[in-house]
Amino acid sequence: MRFDILGPLEVHRADGSPVSVGGPRVRTLLTLLLLEPGRIVGTDRLVDGLWGAQPPVGAGNALQSQVSRLRQVLGTELVEHHPTGYRLAVDPEDVDTHRFERLAAAGRETLAAGDPATAARSLREALGLWRGSPLADLPAEYPAARHLDELRLAVTEDRIEADLALGEHRSLIPELRGLIDTHPLRERLRAQLMRALHAGGRQADALAEFEAARHVLAEQLGIDPSAELTAAHLAVLRAEPPVDPRPNTGLPSQLTSFVGRREELARVRTLLTENRLVTLTGPGGAGKTRLAVETARQLAGEVVLAELAPLAQGGDLPQAVLAALGLRETGLRHAAEPLAPVDRLIAALTDRPLLLILDNCEHLIDAAAGLVQRLLGACGSLRILATSREPLDITGETLCPVPTLARPPAGSTPAEAPAYPAVRLFAERAAAVAPGFGVDERNLAPVLRICEALDGLPLAIELAAARVRSLPVTEIAARLDDRFQLLSRGNRTAEHRHRTLRAVVAWSWDALDEAERALARRLTVFSGGATLDAIRRVCGAPGGEILDLLAALTEKSLVELGSDGRYRMLETVRAFGAEQLEQAGERESLLAAHWDHFHELATFAEHRLRGPEQLEWLRLLAEEHDNLNAALRRAIETEPATALRLLTALTPYWWMRGLKSEGAALAADLLGELDQHPPAGLEEEYVACVSTAAAARTRPGELQAELAIVLDVLLDLPLPPRQPFLLLLWGMAYGVPRGDDEAITRLMNRQRELAPDTWSRALSEMGWGLTELYRGHPDRAERDLEAAAAGFRSAGDRWGLAMALASLGTIVGGRGDRSRAAALLDESIALTELLGADEDTAESLCARAELYLFGDDPAAARADFEHALELARRSGTRETIAGSYRGLADLHRWQGELDRAQQLAEAALAECPSGWFAPDEIRTRTLQTLGWIAEARGEPDRARQWHRQALDTARVLENVAGLADTAEGLAAVALHEGGPRRAATLLGLATTLRGCERAGDVDVARVAAGALAALGEPGYAEAYAEGRSLSRDEAITILEAEPSAGGT
Repeated sequence: MRFDILGPLEVHRADGSPVSVGGPRVRTLLTLLLLEPGRIVGTDRLVDGLWGAQPPVGAGNALQSQVSRLRQVLGTELVEHHPTGYRLAVDPEDVDTHRFERLAAAGRETLAAGDPATAARSLREALGLWRGSPLADLPAEYPAARHLDELRLAVTEDRIEADLALGEHRSLIPELRGLIDTHPLRERLRAQLMRALHAGGRQADALAEFEAARHVLAEQLGIDPSAELTAAHLAVLRAEPPVDPRPNTGLPSQLTSFVGRREELARVRTLLTENRLVTLTGPGGAGKTRLAVETARQLAGEVVLAELAPLAQGGDLPQAVLAALGLRETGLRHAAEPLAPVDRLIAALTDRPLLLILDNCEHLIDAAAGLVQRLLGACGSLRILATSREPLDITGETLCPVPTLARPPAGSTPAEAPAYPAVRLFAERAAAVAPGFGVDERNLAPVLRICEALDGLPLAIELAAARVRSLPVTEIAARLDDRFQLLSRGNRTAEHRHRTLRAVVAWSWDALDEAERALARRLTVFSGGATLDAIRRVCGAPGGEILDLLAALTEKSLVELGSDGRYRMLETVRAFGAEQLEQAGERESLLAAHWDHFHELATFAEHRLRGPEQLEWLRLLAEEHDNLNAALRRAIETEPATALRLLTALTPYWWMRGLKSEGAALAADLLGELDQHPPAGLEEEYVACVSTAAAARTRPGELQAELAIVLDVLLDLPLPPRQPFLLLLWGMAYGVPRGDDEAITRLMNRQRELAPDTWSRALSEMGWGLTELYRGHPDRAERDLEAAAAGFRSAGDRWGLAMALASLGTIVGGRGDRSRAAALLDESIALTELLGADEDTAESLCARAELYLFGDDPAAARADFEHALELARRSGTRETIAGSYRGLADLHRWQGELDRAQQLAEAALAECPSGWFAPDEIRTRTLQTLGWIAEARGEPDRARQWHRQALDTARVLENVAGLADTAEGLAAVALHEGGPRRAATLLGLATTLRGCERAGDVDVARVAAGALAALGEPGYAEAYAEGRSLSRDEAITILEAEPSAGGT
């Protein structure tokens, strides 16, 4: 069983199913015993913990009664009676508090040893175990709970220390500020914030933070700052340069030395300087991956490694490269006509100097060749280094066969032999498992025989060397001779080497005991590796302690333990093990266990994504991306109704991580396997599936039948939904509200009625706020989004808060409150940076840049537009690239640089992708900018044509803000042509459409001033009121009737 007490008590069986513990007294008793797993807890302590200062008469009997109830739940054998108390007979590793403290200690030690990356992973895993207040079934003042809270804070500080060492200073600043608000006297946090600010070039803010800390400490404690805080202060004062140790690569750290290959390294480096595609070819186990990684490590510039081995289908390849690049999609807004993953890659890699490593292409050779050909043809600064057992066979490919390791000739001496890489590799790996091993006169001959028999294949040599712990080298050589006697010795082809490697893998496999073999074959069910906890749950402990078995497999080089704490198999070994799993008849049961575990993980995580643990759970789900997708794909193919459950659990993760296109593709595949009507009992899950697929459709009309079914399901929900996220998700999938769409109104009201908790209510308010915003009711939208932001802040959901704040900033800025709008956008940007949401950050930067532009701060506006453009280019988000160009065009227009403004606006129009909502919205604004430029050039007819095109685009969306902006552009044209009354009426009409006056816009102010000067105050007021008195429908009708040729 698994016991979790870092939050409300939860107990799960080995298969993941929950155990109902019972009433509060039994829960308290179990929690008290779990604080000392495997140890006797005294009767007095149990009585005190259960009843405090007022125990019942006959407390011993009362305690025995509670013990009996606990035994009914757990079984008599787990709750042992002893003369002095009771003992819970469980492994401490099955209790989350024990795992937390073990991981915390390991992280602290690793951090002190100078390995912040490994430390950060351990510490994050420790913090990820928390689900709320610890020991929730004990009194709040219980000492152990206070101890755990304090330890959690210390572990958080250690994790921040590790992240600072990894250069993550920018993303830490919002988190540190939040922690200091809660713990204002915590000096280590203050020092860490100062260091983060200093590393980000914000010396003034760092110094101000020190002054704030000194004031608080003096006022509340009467003490001076600590040595740590003072040292951070001095570092800022002395302007000691902050160190950003982040590597410029995406390469994994290596736990073993790299032996030999000096000539190969030089050759590959040279080939990559002269060619844009180099493919390392050779049999499995030849060392292609390691050579590629070590070559890239020596090259300057950005490197990204995409590991293809976990992929089962060629169609997943582009998405895997996107994930390796860290690219995601924006939060709530609709994407453009969804760019295919390949097109997103092209958009992101155009003019980006980068070396992309595609590792293990052979099982997806056609898909890999097609992708490489497209990328190289479209991205002139891209280079690709591929590894494969066979060539990609495309134009421009340069092959670099990876030879086996050189072996010494016969007659070599002990002094000469170690100079050859094959012998040196054997000696180093043998010494790792048998300290003191070295090549000498006694063992030279068998070592040479081993290296020669294995053809110098690195993996085969490592497997053989791992046996030195238990066998002398003479015995290893003899057994290899027996194993290989049927192999042809005269043929050194790739096929022969493949058979050699398979033979040594089989030999290593046969040397395992039965428990080791059982675990090794079961490990092959995982994709992309697995954590210790996942291995325990999926594979069980076949005849031994799981950790001991894993250690044995690692020592024998059949399993690798990565620096990230995950266990992996090399593909050659994994392929062999998968065959053994099939032969053992265990494949189906292991796949079922794999499904159970990862479905449980996703379901458990979905709830944690709504609160303060959001970042940790996003990271944990990202680490299990390959396993989750593999489980989902198998279910889609075999049990589509069951697959609905996992897809629904993963949907919030996809949205928060910007993986909507990936989720949409999986949802579309699943819909293809289902009937058009939802399976019984899975109505909500069907809603999530349709909505996820629809969110990436290219036009509003698609999936209309399914969406209609979904609406009926939602409106008939009798109780608060099990999946509250699907309500907002469906609203986004349904599309932009059309006028006062009755269905939308009914649904949103229903959502408000059903929201059962703070987070769900915040989600409901955000849905309403966005609906009101697009309907042209900014006051109502502001009210709802304020409520949404407050709810998300209370729940601890950074993603929801960032989305709500970004929309609020746009509304508040539109009515002229620039300082508050800037503060809202500042916080939204800080949160999206923390989430790693570059695309969302870019959008908020554009919004803030417009505030600066209206506020007459062109330098700040330019900086934000250019930063947004950089982020959008890196992420391949074409509509945001277009939006950045459009903003820069307005900047140059207002500075009188009309030629440059025209160039940028035309570039924005060319860049903006086809599609509805977001791209059409940006297209509308770009057409308006072109209209303003034409008006500034004195070309009213051309200006009107641009604004008429903008009107047509905005009308398709029923985008009232876009229609209002167009009316203001046409007002400028009317004024230019001598029609001030028409101009004033159009300005009033724009206010009707928008729902409020446009405050602070330079263009609108200029047009209004011109019309006022021509008409006088009474005449202007009358004409403006004429437009303001119209209904919205009347305003749209009049606007559409605007002449396309000149007139007043």
